[in-house]
Amino acid sequence: MIRAALFDFGGVILSSPFEAFAAYERETGLEPGTIRTLNSTNPDSNAWARLERGELDAAGFAQAFEAEASAVGVTLDAERILPGLRGEIRPGMVKAVELCGQHLLTAMLTNNFRDPQVGQPDPSMLAVYRLFDHVVESSVVGVRKPEPRFYEIACDTLGVGPDECVFLDDLGVNLKPARAMGMTTIKVDDPAVAIAELETVVGFALA
Repeated sequence: MIRAALFDFGGVILSSPFEAFAAYERETGLEPGTIRTLNSTNPDSNAWARLERGELDAAGFAQAFEAEASAVGVTLDAERILPGLRGEIRPGMVKAVELCGQHLLTAMLTNNFRDPQVGQPDPSMLAVYRLFDHVVESSVVGVRKPEPRFYEIACDTLGVGPDECVFLDDLGVNLKPARAMGMTTIKVDDPAVAIAELETVVGFALA
């Protein structure tokens, strides 16, 4: 029986950060997919992972990320990339969170970072944060998706077992460990399709 609905933030509640990466690559003439490739190289220890675990601030990340890019012959401005991660709110997904909250426990599971300039959620995002019973942030707990401990913390915080959770994320690499733990998982490519799948799982309307 599903007792909790867990939602990623960027790429699920918000438009995908990959859209911001692609826009930067178009503007600067970088090969499409350059930033995603950098982020997937040494994914547990690279600059992006260290930022999301709270080990680097934005300035430290920029220096480390630009060095990683330079090592493979790429020149980029990391400080221009970070603000583009804010994304746009998807109203349909927000409504799904609201309706799930009427029947289930809810939590946001987000890999994020904290910085006085670009890391804090702006006021328009705070209302979305308040919809959830709990928000589990990588920068706060010190681990990040797809590390299994991140999902264990989410379950412990909600007081549920993995088999009682449905989890939505836009990245298969983040869904795999959750599924291995026993969670029902939904990959978000098209938000409308994902919401329909979630309706089937939870057994009530989400529109």
